[in-house]
Amino acid sequence: MPNRKKVERIWRKRQKPEKIKIEFQHAAKMNNLETMEKLLRKNVNINAVNTLRRTALHFAVAGNHISTVDFLLHHKARVDIADKHGLMAIHLAAWSGNLDIMRTLVKAGADQKATDQEGMNVLHFAALNNNVDIVDYLLQELQLKDLNKPNEKGKRAFLLAAEKGHVEMIYSLISLKLFTSEKDKEGNTAVHLAAKNGHDEVLEVLLNQWEEINELNQVQSGENVTGSWYAFQIRAEGFNGTLLYYLNAIVNEIVLVFQFICFSLQQNSPLHLAVLNNHLPIVISLLDANHDINALNQKQQTPLHVAADLGNVELVELLLKAGCDLKIADKQGKTALAVASRSNHALIVDMIIKAERHYTLKQEHLENRVDAPDFILSFKQDHSAQTKQIRSCLWNLAYNQLRPQEWKKLALFWKFTEEQIKAIEEQWTGNEIYKEHGHRMLLIWLHGILLAHQNPVKHIYEDLVHVGFQQVAGKLLFNVQDKAMCRRCSISAVL
Repeated sequence: MPNRKKVERIWRKRQKPEKIKIEFQHAAKMNNLETMEKLLRKNVNINAVNTLRRTALHFAVAGNHISTVDFLLHHKARVDIADKHGLMAIHLAAWSGNLDIMRTLVKAGADQKATDQEGMNVLHFAALNNNVDIVDYLLQELQLKDLNKPNEKGKRAFLLAAEKGHVEMIYSLISLKLFTSEKDKEGNTAVHLAAKNGHDEVLEVLLNQWEEINELNQVQSGENVTGSWYAFQIRAEGFNGTLLYYLNAIVNEIVLVFQFICFSLQQNSPLHLAVLNNHLPIVISLLDANHDINALNQKQQTPLHVAADLGNVELVELLLKAGCDLKIADKQGKTALAVASRSNHALIVDMIIKAERHYTLKQEHLENRVDAPDFILSFKQDHSAQTKQIRSCLWNLAYNQLRPQEWKKLALFWKFTEEQIKAIEEQWTGNEIYKEHGHRMLLIWLHGILLAHQNPVKHIYEDLVHVGFQQVAGKLLFNVQDKAMCRRCSISAVL
């Protein structure tokens, strides 16, 4: 028994400093100066670390307790202790955004250029948490321009701000001339990161800024490189260098422009990322900014390929209405239509065929009222009341009157391509599926007729007769009870 008591005393004696240390760090976390004073009288180690190698100063800074920070520094707390992840007190001050604490740590000799294990310095942490005052202090008051370095992932402060959607920080960094179009190690620019994470406000700022600096839209359309030349002139005015210097500067500026233009050939463009992540407002912003709607990723897929594969009706509608190129094939030789067909997205298939036929007719100048002021272009399914009767007639035609293969005869007469017919046929659920195929084809045809503001009843009757379906044509007319409504729908229907 005496031996046991002795062991317990020794154990308690050894545990006492650990307990005091924990209490001291907790007091720092809670801004309890009175408790800290008492524990100091018990010879607590002010720089003791916990399991994560964090000191009381770490907790005080993280909690924004300026009085506790002053207390610890007055009692000789070290400011250069890094935790398990390389995080120092000055990093936490930049993250929390407390300018008073930041000034205090700098005055106490904290390493202003210290980085953690991920290469993050105080500028990175301030940008990451949108602490504009800290950034201004570091770059304008302390003049620490060399903090603007990429971290281990290749991200500078500007890219981190874009990734997090911090509009204020983006504006601040732009005013400090820290705007950059460079990529991180994953090939993402600030525009990529904003688009990928759905930050439409940041994206709008970035697109405007890029247009101001490099006139990207003009360069993409092959018009000129005026913006790049203008940026070069501004820089050159402050130098009296040699002709060689100026020539090199011009080349470097042009290279920067074309690197940005060509990134879409190497990986997903911002528009691809916005489509992949279903960020509809971002897609709209990019299209409004004349972003390359036909940009290709590594698989040589356009954003329409991606949207079609996902079966996203709203995004496909946006891209189709914006006039994307429907003939581009990916590395597997598949157009967006083939991709939608392979993925069994029947609605998308029909929308793309409607768009193909519409733009083909538009190029051939066969329609005459498509651009009417009250006309709203759409490639979605038509559920309007104006076209209800003619759609009912076409349903009856497909399901009750046309026999197998007869819908294809009509399709060929109406100049449906082999690829379009194949795409409609892709979905197979049995021998009666031809009825659904025929019905879809008829609705696609109707879409084109209404776009051209033509009378669908007149056309379907005449065309049925022309291909040899006189009896079917007669039944169709018999079933149309109100031909006047069908004539009106051909004029006023909004698809």
